[in-house]
Amino acid sequence: MGAGALVAEAVDRTGLDDFGGDEFREGLTVLAEAIDAEAQLDDFGRVAVPGQIVGALANRLRIVGFASSHPEVGDERIEAPLVVIGMFRAGTTLLSQLLDQDPANRALLSWEVADSVPPPSPDDFRAGPRVEAVRAGQQLLAQVNPAMDAAHHEQADQATECLGVLAQDFKSLLWEAVAIVPSYSSWLDGADHLSAYRHHRRVLQVLQHGGVRGRWTLKSPHHALALEALTTVYPDARLVVLHRDPAVLCASVCSLIRTLSSTFTDADHTQYLAVRWPNVLEQSIERMDAFRDTHPDHPIVDVQYGDLVRDPVGTVARISEATGRPLADGAADAMTAHLAANPKDRFGAHRYDLAEFGLDADAVRERFAGYIERYDVPRER
Repeated sequence: MGAGALVAEAVDRTGLDDFGGDEFREGLTVLAEAIDAEAQLDDFGRVAVPGQIVGALANRLRIVGFASSHPEVGDERIEAPLVVIGMFRAGTTLLSQLLDQDPANRALLSWEVADSVPPPSPDDFRAGPRVEAVRAGQQLLAQVNPAMDAAHHEQADQATECLGVLAQDFKSLLWEAVAIVPSYSSWLDGADHLSAYRHHRRVLQVLQHGGVRGRWTLKSPHHALALEALTTVYPDARLVVLHRDPAVLCASVCSLIRTLSSTFTDADHTQYLAVRWPNVLEQSIERMDAFRDTHPDHPIVDVQYGDLVRDPVGTVARISEATGRPLADGAADAMTAHLAANPKDRFGAHRYDLAEFGLDADAVRERFAGYIERYDVPRER
């Protein structure tokens, strides 16, 4: 699965050949080589994973093509987006879905990441053939791996992570969730993410050009790893961090990645996951703290996971107030209705245990003692 062949397939599929720059090529090459050498894909994975890569390249081509043929897209302003930057497995999905209930906000929807062009209009923002096509793909993956829905359920017409957009520049934790690729992971740790965020902004400019506007509410724990790049591209971004007991975070994320990657491999990568993902959490905290120390005037709203769970609507109201835009009329009622329609564990309970990964809760908390103390993170059972 060479990078050149994947690029050629995307060009053939779209009839386009302008990728808007070559910054993506190094990451694509490292990823393709890592998949061949390390991922141990099964029969389904050997078809599905290259398909996802070609899909990411094809969407990038269409984004660049649309922006080139509509130069006014470059004038679209992305003003003061609210960006939930982590921590992973600390309720970021719930928060993003609640923010999406506010009619003044504009979320990035799951289907839009896969098929961004033409940009949606208010009439086809949450319904239509493209939404249904992505929904069908999600249902297929859920059939192949039924455990996915309990670990991380996502619907085509709901708010999603920014990972899929960043993946189109091949600087994204998404590829680590798809395949176990240690050499790509090592490369990503030292990569310059600026080109990925410039592509991210171009995607948002194209998407809102269709008329679906509002304050962008975005989320991904990946952002904590690339705050310098994010705030270079979005200097007025309003940042929100969710905090949770790191023993729970490590157990949950190791379980999640094992569940997701097992869709495409039969190999047991448990030992690798037990090292890699606590390291990602530690790196996220270190980079977030370094950003705070370097940019003390950039406001960041800290939120405890427990507060979000105990009082979700009130917590979102406080976040909205703190980030400069109080809830719009009807937002609180819409959030309450969303919570009633989507109870916890609606798609099954995601159960996880540090011991499955050879990790000890006390040792994990000791490792992250500085984080726990700095942010006054309560211990969970």
